[in-house]
Amino acid sequence: MDIVLEVWDTFLGDRLYATLVPASLSSSITFPSDSVFNGTLSFFGQPDSYVYEPATKFFRLEPSKYAYLSAWPRDNIYRQSVSFFLITWIFGLFIYFICASLSYMFVWDKTTIKHPKYLKNQIRLEIAQTMRSMPVMSILTVPFFVAEVRGYAKLYDSVSDEPFPYYSILQFPLFIAFTDFFIYWIHRGLHHPLVYKTLHKPHHKWIMPSPFASHAFHPVDGWAQSVPYHVFPFVFPLQKFAYVILFGFINFWTVLIHDGEYVANSPVINGAACHTMHHLYFNYNYGQFTTLWDRLGGSYRKPNDELFRRETKMAEQEWKKQTKEMEAILKTVEGTDDRSYVNEETAKKNL
Repeated sequence: MDIVLEVWDTFLGDRLYATLVPASLSSSITFPSDSVFNGTLSFFGQPDSYVYEPATKFFRLEPSKYAYLSAWPRDNIYRQSVSFFLITWIFGLFIYFICASLSYMFVWDKTTIKHPKYLKNQIRLEIAQTMRSMPVMSILTVPFFVAEVRGYAKLYDSVSDEPFPYYSILQFPLFIAFTDFFIYWIHRGLHHPLVYKTLHKPHHKWIMPSPFASHAFHPVDGWAQSVPYHVFPFVFPLQKFAYVILFGFINFWTVLIHDGEYVANSPVINGAACHTMHHLYFNYNYGQFTTLWDRLGGSYRKPNDELFRRETKMAEQEWKKQTKEMEAILKTVEGTDDRSYVNEETAKKNL
């Protein structure tokens, strides 16, 4: 993420910190040459010790004068932490609203709002949950990004730096395999009765999710399921631009599996249809990208064939079948259903 941080600093961060934390604040503070404070400041970064080094060999963004006018230079750990919090929060919301809005307008089947298990004011509630969770998830993610830019990850820049030939291609399926395995077990663990109602139930509030449910988690839940993405570059080499691309892809995929457009009728891909089975019936299809670990773990459920035919996908008969089974499973998983549905009378008729 050092490339993202350099772009942020060049176009916004340098001026921001030069204004909010000007170098003059520290000009009157001096310590003896052998002071322990000097050693500490050296670790956190000092204005007069900062030397610009481009984050990548592929382009160079020469810093303006503002890069040297803050008491917090670019390599200051406090500044990096604040910057990554703002980047993760602001751009996380930007990606969320762009992708979810486009999916809502052009992909999501609006007939879903007539489903007996669609909630009153659901989209507003999904957005509100996301807005509450995103800043907390951003704070929890900051340590990973800071550790990366401070050199603790195995991120590399160019093909000449890759560990062996063709690794730049193999890193993508390796990333998918690694994260799919760990997210399966983390997600399944979140369904354990000891933690489900506290951490994971807020995301299962949406029985028939819209694209805006994609990031509507309890913050610890959302963060926990993202941990494998951030751990990967500390275990395996990962090219810097590939990391940024994969970060964007993950957010896009999260929206995709909540968009209600059942295209991938595949025994391998854990697409929107598989994930709909998860929201409807709780204890199935925990995987993120593939059905592999659900099959091995005995939790795979093939999506209903009716979902792939437009004439039956949103038919009343299919809704009744879904509702009846969902209610039976819900009593075991949650007990009393405390949701407020858009059409309570329709929901009661379908029981």
